[in-house]
Amino acid sequence: MQQTIKNSLEGLGICVSDLHYQLSPGELVKQTLTLQQGSLNDSGALCVHTGKFTGRSPKDRFIVMDAATRSAVDWGEVNIPFDAEAFNSLYEKVCRYLSRRKEVWVRDSFACADKRYRFNIRAITETPWANLFCHHLFLRPGHKALPFAKTDWLIMHAPGFIASPAEDGTRQENFTIIHFTRQIILIGGTAYTGEIKKAIFSVLNFVLPYRYNVLSMHCAANEGGQGDVALFFGLSGTGKTTLSADPGRRLIGDDEHGWAEGAIFNFEGGCYAKCINLSAEKEPQIYNAIRSGALLENVAFYAGTDKVNFEDGSITENTRAAYPIECIANAKHPAAGGNPKNIFFLTCDAFGVLPPISKLTKGQAMLHYISGYTAKIAGTEIGVTEPQPVFSACFGKVFLPLHPVVYAELLGGLLEKHREINVWLINTGWTGGGYGKGVRISLQYTRSMINAAMKEELKNAAYYPHMHFGIAIPEHVPGVPDAILNPRRTWQDRNAYDKAANHLAALFINNFERYSQKAGPETKAAVPRVLQTGSL
Repeated sequence: MQQTIKNSLEGLGICVSDLHYQLSPGELVKQTLTLQQGSLNDSGALCVHTGKFTGRSPKDRFIVMDAATRSAVDWGEVNIPFDAEAFNSLYEKVCRYLSRRKEVWVRDSFACADKRYRFNIRAITETPWANLFCHHLFLRPGHKALPFAKTDWLIMHAPGFIASPAEDGTRQENFTIIHFTRQIILIGGTAYTGEIKKAIFSVLNFVLPYRYNVLSMHCAANEGGQGDVALFFGLSGTGKTTLSADPGRRLIGDDEHGWAEGAIFNFEGGCYAKCINLSAEKEPQIYNAIRSGALLENVAFYAGTDKVNFEDGSITENTRAAYPIECIANAKHPAAGGNPKNIFFLTCDAFGVLPPISKLTKGQAMLHYISGYTAKIAGTEIGVTEPQPVFSACFGKVFLPLHPVVYAELLGGLLEKHREINVWLINTGWTGGGYGKGVRISLQYTRSMINAAMKEELKNAAYYPHMHFGIAIPEHVPGVPDAILNPRRTWQDRNAYDKAANHLAALFINNFERYSQKAGPETKAAVPRVLQTGSL
């Protein structure tokens, strides 16, 4: 088997004397410790630092422009074109670099729990702990499937390779480049493993919709005892991880999924969870998954101990934990289910305008999917002194090779075909005023609203439309005070609410302008309205 892999690498242009293929997590941890590239914490997890880069570098992620991508990719600030010849030259340089290292780690994995869309991945990594990450995050094949006779996608991860922008065509020393024709992902100059995960996600966001008409989604998914699937979309800080982690429901996945006709399926075999401020009380499933074999990135310890201080963001706020999904006690295997029964769009509206729960029509669902709205609050980032709107199409714009309307239209088509599916907008942000004046909506109430939706307790509820956004607000939700359901009624100054609502509506309208030319009439009809305050 070793010789087969060695011959395969030589065919790629990589010649090494010491090849490590498909090592177990225990072996990879041991090698990382031997190479002094990491240490263990008190629970037995491997802790590493990713160096200069502790997060993704979206401005350094490129797609090779060629016949396969030229007219299909939505080129711009997200999808930056890269010259095919420059890629070939850089590929050869990376191969020579890895050959000089003399020691590499190789792993064969799958992506997509649904076998109809599954493809083989071979990862060649410069470090053992990056290989451990690939073991955790991708689907793990049985021994009989190894080694792969055919590799669909090749990942080459060389954090020690420093690019020369003048010679190599990159923006700076680090890069992630996707070549859809050659089916190769080149990553260099950065050790942050999230680049590996999200590069494959970008591949799936191109291949599945473009070739198979399957909707790829940046969301969490779980399943109830009756086989009822729920999807949770939301940007950072909206509560996606917290609200989808329900001990009473089976976890299909926490981040990346596909929706084919009649099937929701996880792309991955593990989780890559943010762990800043992690605690056993707040998120017990994640906390308990960080044990022997798990990988922790960029965490700090309490002084003089091997105990992680999860509240310490001195290295980065983007501390991460990687572990197989089986470490979650109620994870479902295989990681797939039927069509969703409920879809939740989560937003943290720091302006205090949106209702804590509202029901969306198909057109409204497509609009809010394209919008992908939330808001940053003061103190979350340097320079943020008041709420700032964030719009990220499809709740993951930076991972979308195709135009966002393509994904929204796929969603709309599925909702049209399955009209029994409910789509909800959940505001986990402020009520009674914006940030600094109002209060954060109680997590207890949010859970009650989501549970009521999933238990069909809102099926026969009476609804009325929001004046600006047209979304349907229920008059009553079990376990939730009626008074908080209408956001305008929670403000002491109704005129101030009307101004805030007009402001947010205008932000939505302005953001939608970039998509309106390709959007359909139903989506356009769902755009919110700016109203004359005297008419309210």
